[in-house]
Amino acid sequence: MSVDYAAVTDRQQQVWSMGDYGRVGSLLGWLGETLVHELDVHAMERVLDVAAGNGNASLPALRRFADVLATDYVPALLEEAQDRARADGLGLRTQVADAQALPFEDGQFDVVMSTIGAMFAPDQDAVAREMARVCRSGGRIGMANWTPDSLVGDMFRTIGQRVPPPQGVQPAVAWGEPDRVRELLGSFCSDLQTTRKTCAWRFPSSRACLDWFRTWYGPTVAAFATVGPDGQEELGEELVRVFDSHNTTDDGTLAVDVAYLEVIARRA
Repeated sequence: MSVDYAAVTDRQQQVWSMGDYGRVGSLLGWLGETLVHELDVHAMERVLDVAAGNGNASLPALRRFADVLATDYVPALLEEAQDRARADGLGLRTQVADAQALPFEDGQFDVVMSTIGAMFAPDQDAVAREMARVCRSGGRIGMANWTPDSLVGDMFRTIGQRVPPPQGVQPAVAWGEPDRVRELLGSFCSDLQTTRKTCAWRFPSSRACLDWFRTWYGPTVAAFATVGPDGQEELGEELVRVFDSHNTTDDGTLAVDVAYLEVIARRA
């Protein structure tokens, strides 16, 4: 079926502007540090951070004295990324851009990366094509993407039962499947490696986690607004059960190691 990706993207942009994704990004700093390390970003390399959010991968690349450009389609997140960079005494360049239509020349960057960002754009083929297009031959492409079986994957499936996703759009967590990543990026790359890793989340309790996501995470904020007062309690209880099912401790707190797929590729 034909998908109006522009309309879906506009809606997504509104959703990601809800809450405060910067607070969510505070849980993901380790992913950016790890990805930049695995990409072996060098000083003076031209680095593009796609769907950069508040700069979790941009900042560690800057600390390696790379020339970093952070992009996102939510301007407020780029402003926060700049604030974080200034607090560290770093100068970060930013530009509003859509991962599905990057406004850059072919082969302009040595490294193109995205942590829990580009995976959410609805046109996955366009994202793969654009990330590869703007990366020079021999350059590196890196991503960190939630897996389908992660807590985040289960959370989105639970929300999707009450707020159905757009028809014809692949689930974002498909980017967390090695075969799907190879289908999307493989033809552009001479080498592509995927590694399953985890990101530690620790909350006072499952209900505290629910309150946190309801307050700050755009997709959850939007979902609770959509189901309305009559559906909010049931959705909340369902999400608490999801969090409990991933809990690895019995001390009354919530301890979850959220699975993600790290992608490291060499541009052909």
